[in-house]
Amino acid sequence: MNMPEPTPSQWLATLQASGYHLGLAELLWYQRHTQLLDLRPTIAIQSKLAGSYLAKSKGRGMEFDEVRHYQPGDDVRAIDWRVTARTGKVHTKLFREEKERPVFILTDLSSSMRFGSTLLLKSIQAAHLASVISWHSKAHGDKLGGIVFSQQQHRLLKPASRTRGVLRYLQALVDVHQAAAPAQGLSLAQALAEVRRLLRPGSLLYVLSDYNALDDEAMRHLQLIRQHNEVHCCQLVDPLEQQLPAKAQGSALVQANAEPLLVTLGDRKLQQRYQQQQQQTMQKMQQQLQQLGCKWLSISSAEPLLTQLSRGYHGR
Repeated sequence: MNMPEPTPSQWLATLQASGYHLGLAELLWYQRHTQLLDLRPTIAIQSKLAGSYLAKSKGRGMEFDEVRHYQPGDDVRAIDWRVTARTGKVHTKLFREEKERPVFILTDLSSSMRFGSTLLLKSIQAAHLASVISWHSKAHGDKLGGIVFSQQQHRLLKPASRTRGVLRYLQALVDVHQAAAPAQGLSLAQALAEVRRLLRPGSLLYVLSDYNALDDEAMRHLQLIRQHNEVHCCQLVDPLEQQLPAKAQGSALVQANAEPLLVTLGDRKLQQRYQQQQQQTMQKMQQQLQQLGCKWLSISSAEPLLTQLSRGYHGR
């Protein structure tokens, strides 16, 4: 028998969250739910440091790969004497090298992310997703780094291992989200430029944003990053941004780089046109990023994160 989905209030109570104020407790809660992601690399690991991932190159390492005929120059210490005795020909063992793959998270907490119509602000949902990724990287022995930014402040974090790297990133999420006094904020393009300086070839980068500020400069940075790294673009969306409520009534004063316009919300044609335009905009953005080789994931702020991840993202 399937258990009913929790109500928004029940879900928030489970997380000890309000949906609009970010606290450390709700981010720590996700430590038990790292199995919903699969961060195994899909590109070659190029790091020179030892780690927990198997590189495509063969050599001396901790993980046995195969046995083949001995060739001049092979390490005699790797000769497989059992296979040699059984076949009468000298065979040697090959090992697949284990290499490190740092994980970086870029989390956008700018003003456009401070919006939510149902369950959470998009910025809160982004922090929850960053928490899942952080705890997953710790569970697999990856070093964690990245950047958390808004128009007011930003925190640039070099990769650190184990619990220290995770807690440092989670605290940065809370600090930047709660920051009121302006210090040194960044745009999406500037944040991507900063994280480029931290990345090493073969790294994994998660970009958590609504991509409202995705411009040509940001696309250029993503293209350069993608040449040597794996990039997952996670767009945070809210239902009210995608379509107007079917039962909307009355009028609204709308202004977007032009004179104010009075819009009738109950107009069915307007609702359809708005939904089509939003869908086309999202599809165009998704296609552009996928053409760069970035993976794409859309996460709604109106539904519990674990419910969405359990439907089968798993790193696809």
